[in-house]
Amino acid sequence: MIDWTPAWRAIGATALRPWQEALSVQVGAVFDRPIHGDLRQWLAALEALPEVSASSLELDTARVRIGAAADCNDATRARIETLLRRLHPWRKGPYEVFGIAIDTEWRSDRKWVRLQDHIEPLTGRLVLDVGCGNGYHCWRMAGAGAALTLGIDPGLRYVVQFQALKRFAPHAPVHVLPLALEQLPAEMGVFDTVFSMGVLYHRRSPLDHLLDLRGCLRSGGQLVLETLVVEGDAQRVLVPEGRYARMRNVWFLPSCDALQRWLRRCGYIDVHVVDVTRTTVDEQHSTDWMTFQSLADFLDPTDPTRTAEGLPAPTRAIVVAAAP
Repeated sequence: MIDWTPAWRAIGATALRPWQEALSVQVGAVFDRPIHGDLRQWLAALEALPEVSASSLELDTARVRIGAAADCNDATRARIETLLRRLHPWRKGPYEVFGIAIDTEWRSDRKWVRLQDHIEPLTGRLVLDVGCGNGYHCWRMAGAGAALTLGIDPGLRYVVQFQALKRFAPHAPVHVLPLALEQLPAEMGVFDTVFSMGVLYHRRSPLDHLLDLRGCLRSGGQLVLETLVVEGDAQRVLVPEGRYARMRNVWFLPSCDALQRWLRRCGYIDVHVVDVTRTTVDEQHSTDWMTFQSLADFLDPTDPTRTAEGLPAPTRAIVVAAAP
């Protein structure tokens, strides 16, 4: 099993201390109910990782780098790569671990570049990353100076991927818990910055998601929201009848104006769209670390501006807002 002690120790040293026990109970409950059938083999891969000390940690570069090739011999490096590949698919990244390049489905660094100059400086901040996957952006937040970044994601494969990386960088102020936003204590009101990236369109009740995010923020804290959008006025919201870009669980794609109205209606202030970018097959694609279908397979082969279902191709907006 995963040792959560370092996470509780780090959380207990912050304004999250009053909720440390509640969070511990929630994480324990995750493993008390039926869980993914492959979890045992993921945990076995995690436990089998060799003990290697990383001589360096680079968190402010496009490819998060943990250690150097010279930190271990070829046989150990090959063993680490074999075990990391057992956690396939790797979706968020890229990473480099002791010289092993992990080329993930998403070039998540592109998203970071688009937002980093538009957010409040993270230096010394308590940060929450909702739906963080394997934690790539959590590492980047730490690299930007966050005092502690707490990522949450209910996907156990991605939590184990994070734990595999954390094994080689145990002292980094980054932790990921296997929780969904709805499992956090209500109205915590302690985080300086909350990120929600690539989550809103998966929510059946997007306004409730925005309200839950606001409840995590202290007064004056900043929300950084990234989601799929469509063109149109403040009344325009696309509700796919079936799948969107082959995804089953896409519910609402608002226009930028509609999204800003949603945020203001939920009580946010200082709402601004800071970036709108169409997703390209260079940013999201299959690799040998994620061999399943990806964006190129989800678009109309005769018209890349449309999805396979004939809907507008994925375009993503980044919005920043403040809690009152």
